[in-house]
Amino acid sequence: MKQLLRLVAAASLIMPALASAGTLWKGDFETGNTSQWTREQSVASSRLQVVTDVVRDGRYALKATVKQGDDPINASGNRNELLYVTHETQGKEYFYKWSTLFPNNYPVHDSWQVITQWHQEGCCGSPPLEFFVRGDKINLRVGGNTMPVLWQTSINKGNWHDFVLHVKWSADKKVGFVELYHNGKLALPRTYGANQFGKELNYLKMGLYRDDAIKPEGSIYHDGFTMASTLEDVMPPAPAPVPEPVPDTTTQEPDTSGDTTPPPVAEAPTTPDAPTTLPNIGGQAPTGTTTPISNNPNGLPGDESLGGPGGGCSASGTSGTLPFAAALLMLGAATLRRRRAPAHARSPSSKR
Repeated sequence: MKQLLRLVAAASLIMPALASAGTLWKGDFETGNTSQWTREQSVASSRLQVVTDVVRDGRYALKATVKQGDDPINASGNRNELLYVTHETQGKEYFYKWSTLFPNNYPVHDSWQVITQWHQEGCCGSPPLEFFVRGDKINLRVGGNTMPVLWQTSINKGNWHDFVLHVKWSADKKVGFVELYHNGKLALPRTYGANQFGKELNYLKMGLYRDDAIKPEGSIYHDGFTMASTLEDVMPPAPAPVPEPVPDTTTQEPDTSGDTTPPPVAEAPTTPDAPTTLPNIGGQAPTGTTTPISNNPNGLPGDESLGGPGGGCSASGTSGTLPFAAALLMLGAATLRRRRAPAHARSPSSKR
């Protein structure tokens, strides 16, 4: 049991360094120093500093500085570089990830400045694979300085460049290839070419190495170097897609709080003029109604020609006829009573 616990504890120490089985080595400076690398080539410790103020990932990054005359190995050019003996061999295939930043005061010069290279074990000559700056452009070249540049982009001062390089190492131009991702996008599709010189093994160098004719002091930042066997171990995952907003289909009433225009008034539909209602004189039904014969107080027969079987009155020019006839009847009845009254009065005297 104790032995098992010791194994678990040892594994916990290894896991931060190797995030997955595909990660082969990290030179990301997260140790707070340059101990992950094989050795330094610098004239002073101040030329290769692990810093915390300018970083891409984690807490630390490398600041490499070169001044005119810096020549730690008595060779051509001026340099201050870190070296890691990766020993890439024929037929091996690897993925490399790192980030580089050129500060705003980086000296632009029309000569070469190597920022990352895989150098052959031999002492001299241009490396078989290099990233170098000329003017304000970053260049990728494979096969030495006589070969054409395969890819180029602006140094874009003040902004990080994220590189993922896929390489199959070979001295055979039909077998060896490079493939480059820049800032998360494929920048150079798989391109074949010899990236080793004969049987010589390659090793990695990173920092700043430049033509000794360049006078101004120059600094550059590197961070997050990782060597792996699969793309998934070095390529950041794509960002999750942002869901599209769902349109609001709810019907909303228009806002009329600030509208001073009075709402439109609906017009009444146009209809024929309504008939004039006449007063009920002597039981006469008002104009426009239908009265049955049995309810006619005047005892007049119904005249169908006036609008109905019950003698309903029409609204067309006959409204004064029936009242006049009723007045005549009442006058006749009164006259008849006057004529009968004397006879009735004389009746008692005849009995005397």
